[in-house]
Amino acid sequence: MRFLAFAVVAALAACGVDGPPLSPAGDSPPGVRIEGEARIGVVTSV
Repeated sequence: MRFLAFAVVAALAACGVDGPPLSPAGDSPPGVRIEGEARIGVVTSV
């Protein structure tokens, strides 16, 4: 059952459920620019 729940969440996260992609605000020069924040972790409770 947990695998099914994980699969559903992963599928929804991968299909753009939060909406279509939006371009960044303002005019940026052409080229490659990477910015952002990533967090990876495991939460457990005892």
